[in-house]
Amino acid sequence: MHPNSKSMSIVAIVGRPNVGKSSLFNRLTKTRDAIVADFPGLTRDRHYGKLEIQDSQFLLVDTGGFEPKNKEQIVQEMALQTKQAINESDIIIFMMDYRKGLHPTDEHIADVIRKNDKPKIIVINKAEGILDEKAFSDFYGLGFKNLIRLSSAHGEGISALKDFLLSFGEAIELSLIHISEPTRLLSI
Repeated sequence: MHPNSKSMSIVAIVGRPNVGKSSLFNRLTKTRDAIVADFPGLTRDRHYGKLEIQDSQFLLVDTGGFEPKNKEQIVQEMALQTKQAINESDIIIFMMDYRKGLHPTDEHIADVIRKNDKPKIIVINKAEGILDEKAFSDFYGLGFKNLIRLSSAHGEGISALKDFLLSFGEAIELSLIHISEPTRLLSI
């Protein structure tokens, strides 16, 4: 599947290493294409997969861990790959780990994705069974209006994420159709 396919909305999953991006990718694409491990740096390049929700199709992009301030060459390349995925996407899923809490790198990533007007959603992973809204106050403090708690490993919250993607995906498709319609010039 080629990333320039514009017949479907492109959705990038971004976040720090080991927050569950590849697990979410596998769950949404119903594959095991993204390798999952308990150590950072396994996902280095972007992985593409197809996500179908009802009659809509999305191109889902799994990215490596985004650590923009790390100076190691491989980590810098992973950050570049993530920025490219953000640039080519129509919708951004910003994933964080509830168990590890809000990290300064999360705040930096939030600043990076805040600079565009694309639809975005914060996904707080590994939040299974947490019902108290106060437990998420740090994440709400980033100022994004769309926030979903889920467990990519257990499937909790996935339907809410799909509903979000479906609502924005349909709006993006409609705007692409509108832009591609020929314009008639009237002569007076």
